[in-house]
Amino acid sequence: MGVCVLKSLSTNRVTFILALFFVTVFNIPFFSIVKHGLENQSHVDPFFVATIPVFMVAALGFLFSVFSIKYLLKPFFIVLILLSSSVFFAAYKYGVVFDTGMIENTFQTNSAEAFTYVNWASIGNFLLTGLLPAWLLYKADIVYQPLTKELLHKVIFMVANLAVVLLIAFGFMQNYASFVRNNDQIKHYIVPTYFIGSASKYVYQNYLQTPITYQQLGTDATVVKSAAAASEKPKLLVLVVGETARAMNYEYYGYQRPTNAYTKDLGLIAFDKVRSCGTATAVSLPCMFSRMDRKNYNGRRAKAQDTAVDVLHHAGVNVLWVENDSGCKGVCDRVPSYTINVDMDSALCDGEFCQDQVMVDKLDEVLSAKDLPLQDRLIVLHIVGSHGPTYYRRYPEQHRKFTPDCPRSDIQNCSHDELVNTYDNTILYTDYVLSEVVKRLQQQQRYAPAMMYLSDHGESLGEKGLYLHGTPYSIAPAEQTTVPWLTWMSDSYAASNGLQSHCLDGLQLRRGYSQDNLFDTLLGLFNVNSSVYQSQKDIFRQCRS
Repeated sequence: MGVCVLKSLSTNRVTFILALFFVTVFNIPFFSIVKHGLENQSHVDPFFVATIPVFMVAALGFLFSVFSIKYLLKPFFIVLILLSSSVFFAAYKYGVVFDTGMIENTFQTNSAEAFTYVNWASIGNFLLTGLLPAWLLYKADIVYQPLTKELLHKVIFMVANLAVVLLIAFGFMQNYASFVRNNDQIKHYIVPTYFIGSASKYVYQNYLQTPITYQQLGTDATVVKSAAAASEKPKLLVLVVGETARAMNYEYYGYQRPTNAYTKDLGLIAFDKVRSCGTATAVSLPCMFSRMDRKNYNGRRAKAQDTAVDVLHHAGVNVLWVENDSGCKGVCDRVPSYTINVDMDSALCDGEFCQDQVMVDKLDEVLSAKDLPLQDRLIVLHIVGSHGPTYYRRYPEQHRKFTPDCPRSDIQNCSHDELVNTYDNTILYTDYVLSEVVKRLQQQQRYAPAMMYLSDHGESLGEKGLYLHGTPYSIAPAEQTTVPWLTWMSDSYAASNGLQSHCLDGLQLRRGYSQDNLFDTLLGLFNVNSSVYQSQKDIFRQCRS
């Protein structure tokens, strides 16, 4: 779309140039997937391969013609180019797919989190593939014919493109059907149709559909007291919700590095092969606290009903949510909550993020308060954990154990070893924070304490060309869906919950758990009796006497 072709362009010519530009530039990730799929086939028809870009150009040419209308063409496609530039970069550099879940995650991202993705590589891409072609389109001299003639030319152009699409489809129908069936993920990388469709679905579900009537759950919830309840201390459970921690980098699960050096001697139970509910915080966080399982989870319905923390609140448990990440995604909307101030005068905060030691300091403050009545308590600490791509900002200098690390946000430009070192430093620092939480709880005299840690989802570090997270669950790698789940219990907490110590020791040998188990496990740990409690999903029920 050079300056030499900016003069006297017809709408059809502009439409064709736009379609060609989108196919040859923004769909580079798509063709990478196609190339990988073709390499896995025993026989490849070269004529079929040659039709793919032609098919794409013709299909986009047909679709783009609908919007190639005077007064609409330039503003519509300028916005589309700018959006597609960002989507292209995320897919090309990180393998990120903008499905409905990722669109929701994007809408819920705060400014500090968004700026972590801004670096020289992303800026250069936006200038080259976004602003430059958008400016060229803005400057283009488009000649519009009289209405009747313009419509006739448009119809001829659309019919010609449709004819090409149909001719290729019928001529190579078996090839396309077989290839798409064996490489279903390719549709996720088509720009702009897939991300536009996902965004439209998100807007429709959240803003255009009739709101669902809110449903309270577990209003019948009560804490069942044992015969010795009068002499028992109230329970205190600190639930640490992790961020972007994948299980495969945990020493507990066979990782060859000492990433759990701080907690390995504290007697934690590590549940193996735990599956997440999603691959992004906007999905996993509300899902893991929801009554719904992953297979029947619906984000819209989840927002319109109580969560596990609400049910515990109904039962009389004192609940507090402390936030140091990107928000509780609606989970804590109906219980007391506190958000860490990133502008606080602390060596741990930089005005955008706070390192997770601040959560331990806040826990000290909460536990030292004397004005609350002694009752069962749940304190949720939502940490920033291993949030990328600026992993290096998640740990202080004294916890920079694995070197050389990757002190930059354009992580694709670091070596794999540097990236893994940086990520492992975040895991080790989280382990330190957990050890500090446990040590605080070990000193408790007023409560029977316990600590549980569960990450929301995992992370890709370049495996299979993927970085970060958010890949559609159906095609997401284990790095993004397998998460750590750790638990520590004091003897007094285990006793008040009727848990047998020898059985607890054997629990970590069991597998097959998922975030679907969290709802009932939380209720079970507070001896809550309710119609919404499903004992078969409570991890610890088998250890209760």
